[in-house]
Amino acid sequence: MPFSEIDLHKALKKYFGFENYIGLQEPVIKSILENHNTFVIMPTGGGKSLCYQLPALLKEGTAIVVSPLIALMKNQVDAIRGVTENDGIAHVLNSSLSKGEIRQVMSDIEEGVTKLLYVAPESLAKEEYTEFLKKQKISFVAVDEAHCISEWGHDFRPEYRNLKNIINNIQDVPIIGLTATATEKVEEDILKTLRMTDANTFKASFNRPNLYYDVRPKTKDIEKDIIRFIRNYKGKSGIIYCLSRKKVEEIAEVLVVNGIKAVPYHAGLDAKTRVKNQDMFLMEEIDVVVATIAFGMGIDKPDVRFVIHHDIPKSLESYYQETGRAGRDGGEGYCLAYYSYDDIEKLEKFLSGKPVAEQEIGNALLQEVIGYAETSMSRRKYLLHYFGEEFDDVNGLGADMDDNMRNPKPKKEAKEEVKLLLEVVKATNEQYKANNLSSFLVGKTNAMLKSHKMDKHPLFGEGNDHKEAYWTALIRQVMVQGFIRKEIEQYGVLKMTQKGFDFIDNPHSFMMTEDHTFNVEEDENIISTSGGGGGAADEILMAMLKDLQKSVAKKHKVPPYAVFQETSLEDMALKYPITIDELSNVFGVGEGKAKKYGKEFVELIARYVQENDIMRPDDLIVKSTGSNSALKLFIIQNTDRKVPLDNIAESKGLTLEELIAEMQSIVYSGTKLKIDYVLEEMLDDDQIEEIHDYFMEAESDNIEIAMKELKGEYEEDELRLMRIKFISDVAN
Repeated sequence: MPFSEIDLHKALKKYFGFENYIGLQEPVIKSILENHNTFVIMPTGGGKSLCYQLPALLKEGTAIVVSPLIALMKNQVDAIRGVTENDGIAHVLNSSLSKGEIRQVMSDIEEGVTKLLYVAPESLAKEEYTEFLKKQKISFVAVDEAHCISEWGHDFRPEYRNLKNIINNIQDVPIIGLTATATEKVEEDILKTLRMTDANTFKASFNRPNLYYDVRPKTKDIEKDIIRFIRNYKGKSGIIYCLSRKKVEEIAEVLVVNGIKAVPYHAGLDAKTRVKNQDMFLMEEIDVVVATIAFGMGIDKPDVRFVIHHDIPKSLESYYQETGRAGRDGGEGYCLAYYSYDDIEKLEKFLSGKPVAEQEIGNALLQEVIGYAETSMSRRKYLLHYFGEEFDDVNGLGADMDDNMRNPKPKKEAKEEVKLLLEVVKATNEQYKANNLSSFLVGKTNAMLKSHKMDKHPLFGEGNDHKEAYWTALIRQVMVQGFIRKEIEQYGVLKMTQKGFDFIDNPHSFMMTEDHTFNVEEDENIISTSGGGGGAADEILMAMLKDLQKSVAKKHKVPPYAVFQETSLEDMALKYPITIDELSNVFGVGEGKAKKYGKEFVELIARYVQENDIMRPDDLIVKSTGSNSALKLFIIQNTDRKVPLDNIAESKGLTLEELIAEMQSIVYSGTKLKIDYVLEEMLDDDQIEEIHDYFMEAESDNIEIAMKELKGEYEEDELRLMRIKFISDVAN
């Protein structure tokens, strides 16, 4: 049935109250109305849902919408029911319905009342539903969140792979695939799997010029930084994403005790609590939702002003989709992500238990996330390039809307290095990924290069005057400039482009910015950075505190680090605590340690504050939730009872490494732990005495230094546990 443009605008006004279509909506709707297979890539907030909702309302029969999430379906059904007087116009068909409700759904479809039927792929596969739908008039099938089809997508669902066979089993109808995030690889995969390579494809720009992208290093002060950030958005809506349920609960508690209206949201909460918390956010009874990625799919809240990633996500698709929940009304949207390589290592460990093919895909996606976090070029350009879109980082919309463009790093001429890199890609037959090329250039062998005898190649090691990190950064920038590209079929393998061949023949200036460096300090638990974070310590006070630390250590006959760690002194020089209670709020200082050593320190700080007329930052003293108190007590009680550490860790869902870190935190805060029973099973008396004497004489409690000084005779865990015993015995 042909529809004129006027009809389409009237229909838009009638059903949705809008005067005009946005972006590609109108041509997409026409394609669907003309019964073409249609593929739509449109960013979050681009009006994707309307592309299939309006044709469904206009066409004869029922449109089937395949969707992965019940919450998403419910929201969309409620929205459609809101545009007409008949609730039967849209239904959900899934396992949550009673038999009576299922009969009502089927009756409405048979009577031609239902225009949109939302189903999960598992429900669509059920024989009883398939047999029923075969007999009905189906207008088309819309596959929402179509990236779930692809193993290269950020949210792969195996049940999506068989959708085409299920659809064919029902009726031969047009298919509409829709997604907010798809790289070239994922796009190809979707079209192939749904067998619709003839589809009309509509790809909107992924650029959201109103979003500001900021990546900060993840330090020990992350909670303080988040609270300070949110206080600048008083009364405004925001989402904080964490990878674990435990972290969601912790952050939500910290926000609440610091006067921020926040709730948690994750799959471990019962359905009633999840719905209640989500509704509180939508109704603006609270300001912040702290959530796992389970939150936000299809949540149409236009005025989310910030999205914070406490943990870096597993893929750039996830990151793009989650940040896309900010500023959907075109207003301000601040996208802040915290980055630490420790998080990447955790994600890599998680992948190590998966099948090899899944590991390869997961690691390739992670490399892109690392590239985005560490790059010093325009983050917007990097992100859009990932989705196959070119961006003018000088004149493009939103060109200055990221931390790298606002605070650019100096650029260096890299013409010769680019030429060498491209010659290496060409000379090695375009068969390697970025990590192998970086290794090749610096002259470092690995299993693949060795098996190909590449360590004998005349260009091997030609770039060893730079580090691997330099070449990795250059590869990313050269790729974004279009001199090399990633092969779709062999994901990650770098191939030359004509532009690259032209550069080899006629090299010209190429200005490169080196990646950000995220350095780990000597204390392996503290991450220090070159930017971001929470302010600098008072250097004059810091010097005075270090002198006092040494004199107190001498008086008590213990090493200086056993009094207070350097990180604790830095925190004192930032917060200026002048009472024992305030000192207990300092990083790494518990009540016991504050009482034992704190008097002289707070007296010194109080004098310094008064003499220098210093305004103390009281608001920076973030209140603790006490949520760790129960774990602390559990560890103390169970070590007193001589319970094996493996059992303590297992009962609290911790790894042994995490348990030792908790124990370390307990003793450094001033509380004793009795772990002789653990060490007596690991070491003999002479060994215990040797390590004790080492720590007594050492200038630092750094474990790596200890391993070198003790000639590698002890395991890392043995030294960590001995350090805990030492601090507990001599300092607490």
